[in-house]
Amino acid sequence: MTTTRTRFAVAVALTGALTLGTTALAASPALADSAGHHAQQSAHRIPFTAATVTQRADGTFTLTWAAPTARRVTVYAGTDRDAIRHRTAVARGTGSATVTVSGLAAADRWYFELVPDRGESLTVADRSLHLASAPNFRDAGGYRTADGRWVRMGEVYRSDDLSKLTDADLAKLQRLGIRQIFDLRTPAEQKTAPDRVPAGATVTSANVLGVEDTGAFNVTSPQAAVQAMIDAEKVMVSAASAKSAYRSVLRAADDRGAVLFHCTAGKDRTGWAGAALLTALGVPKATVEADYLASNDYRAAANAAILSHLPAPYQAVYKPLLDVRPEYLNSGYDEVTATYGTFDRYLKNGLGLDRQDLHRLQSNLLLG
Repeated sequence: MTTTRTRFAVAVALTGALTLGTTALAASPALADSAGHHAQQSAHRIPFTAATVTQRADGTFTLTWAAPTARRVTVYAGTDRDAIRHRTAVARGTGSATVTVSGLAAADRWYFELVPDRGESLTVADRSLHLASAPNFRDAGGYRTADGRWVRMGEVYRSDDLSKLTDADLAKLQRLGIRQIFDLRTPAEQKTAPDRVPAGATVTSANVLGVEDTGAFNVTSPQAAVQAMIDAEKVMVSAASAKSAYRSVLRAADDRGAVLFHCTAGKDRTGWAGAALLTALGVPKATVEADYLASNDYRAAANAAILSHLPAPYQAVYKPLLDVRPEYLNSGYDEVTATYGTFDRYLKNGLGLDRQDLHRLQSNLLLG
């Protein structure tokens, strides 16, 4: 096969999500003191061990939950995450159940408060924002930590390219309270596809790669493409520009409004940001991996369209650049281990986050 020359941007822009592999650390030891102290207090405060919401194409919602210590769960729905209760119940079920909710009016986003007969309630929503212009735009929250707490939804979002957002999309994002956006792309990418930003939001250029453009490399085989992605992941851990970018993202997550971080495909540079955030919060590695790999689903149609425009011999070469795979994320975590020894030290010595930063992150983003 002839050598196919493409830009490194393809590797980090069209492939960018994170999956936690066998060498990854399950949770940050930096949180050990707090998590250990908090575990007994929080273990039964929120009794849900699983909870998901999926919005269907017909406008119905499928809710699935598990709360082993509860006998009954009542579901309330609302468009304001913090003011749902005292409405009419939209569903009821046992401690572990799957229900369908229909008849809700069109809205920017529906939140569902799951109220058990014992323990604290939990508010969840469909993770996807269902933006045709940005299919990988989704909530980074809604996950359970190893000590039984939950990452708040509606606080941190992750996405792919924002340049195609419609006016209706921008209005929706403004109403959802997005106040700060971190653009993880290079200046050349930002110039080629400038962000469209909701009113009131500020944009911070957080160039993970630290170069003007993404450069170029030769891809001659699927194996070479996989290796390029593995090598790129290491850069996201060790490059000074990457550490600065991710430090800014993690420090920005607070209670003053929602934060959004994105790159081009929302899976490589954005993927590592998501994995670092969730791991720092104590989310188990299997859950972090699932969040990372979800980019394959969200971008399935977009990736298929890209491949359909390539000659058949090149499709196998380019597919690894569009995928997210465990070995890509594993490479990042291997780099953490090789350079810092532990994820805790990566947070402290690599990203420069001290205990106060991590405590603030937990206080702002964790429930229970």
